[in-house]
Amino acid sequence: MQPSDTSPRTFSAIRLFFTGFAMGIADLIPGVSGGTMAFILGIYEQLLGAIKSFNLNLLRLIAKLQWREALGQIPWRFLIPLGFGLAAAVLSMARLMQYLLENQPVYLFSFFFGLIIASILAVGLTVNWRPTALVSLLIGTIAAYIIVGLVPLNMPNDPVTLFFSGAIAIMAMILPGISGSFILLILGQYAYVLNAVSDLNLLVVLPVAAGAVVGLLGFARVLSWLLNHYHDVTVAALVGFMAGSLRKIWPWKEVLETMVDRHGEIVPIRERNILPDFAGPEVWIALGLAIIGFLLLSFIDHLQTGKNPIFRGFGSRTKPKARTTA
Repeated sequence: MQPSDTSPRTFSAIRLFFTGFAMGIADLIPGVSGGTMAFILGIYEQLLGAIKSFNLNLLRLIAKLQWREALGQIPWRFLIPLGFGLAAAVLSMARLMQYLLENQPVYLFSFFFGLIIASILAVGLTVNWRPTALVSLLIGTIAAYIIVGLVPLNMPNDPVTLFFSGAIAIMAMILPGISGSFILLILGQYAYVLNAVSDLNLLVVLPVAAGAVVGLLGFARVLSWLLNHYHDVTVAALVGFMAGSLRKIWPWKEVLETMVDRHGEIVPIRERNILPDFAGPEVWIALGLAIIGFLLLSFIDHLQTGKNPIFRGFGSRTKPKARTTA
C-alpha cells in the first residue's frame, strides 16, 4: 500500500483528533481495544497504511538528506491530529481511568461490556462466514478466553522488560479485539506504567514508548499482509478475541487469590465471574450503562457504514459507506 492510499481527504482534523481520543481512552482500559475503535470509526485502512509509510525507503531518503521527499512520504495530515488526540486522552484521562478502575469498576466495565458486544456485532458483519472463518472464530475465542484468565506475572520493571512489554502491548493495541492495556496487565506492568504516565516519569515512559515504536512498525506489516491475503479468517479470529475477552471485563467478580505488590498494597491475582445481586440498584445502573455503551457504538458504526442492524430500521438518506480494511 502506497502512502497515497492513506490520504485523509475524507477526514477532518477535528474528526481525526476525536477518533484518536476515543482510541486512547479505550486503550487505557484492560480488555478494550483502541484498534476496535479505529476499525469502527472507519480509519483502520488509513492507519495501517500510515504506519507502513515508515519503511526502509524513508530511512534511505533520510540518509541521503532528502528531507522534503522523506517528509512527503508520510501522511502527516492524518497522523498529527490522530496522534494528538490519542496523546491527549492518555495524558488527561489516565488518572480518571485509574480512579474508576479502583472505585467504580462495575460501572466502568459495564459500559465497556456494552461497547464490546456492539463491536462484535459490527465487525462480525464484515466477515463472509464460511467454515474456515467459523473455525478461526472458535480458535480466537478459546485462545482469548484462556489468555484473559491468566494470573498476572510478577515481572521486573527494568528498561529491557519495559521495552518488550511496550512492543507486545502495541501489537495488541492495533488489533481490533485485543487490548494493549490487558497485555500490560498480564505482564505485570499495567499499574506501574499507568502511574508513570500520570506522573510523567520519563525513565519508565521512554523504554515503553521505544518498544511500542518497534513493535508497531513491524507488526503493522504482518497484520496488513494477513488482511490482504486472508481477510475473513483474520477478522473472524479478531472477533473471537473480542468475544473471549468478555470474560475479563464481566463487571461482577469474586476474588479468589491476592498478593501484596511492591508498594505493600493488596491486589487480586485470580478472580472468577459471578452473577450480580439483582435485588440491589447497582445491577440496574450497570445494565443501563451497558445498554448506553452498546447503543453508542452501534450508532457510531451506523453513521460510518449505514449498515448497523440496530439502527438500519430507522433508514438512511445517505448512501452507506463500505467499511474497508487493509
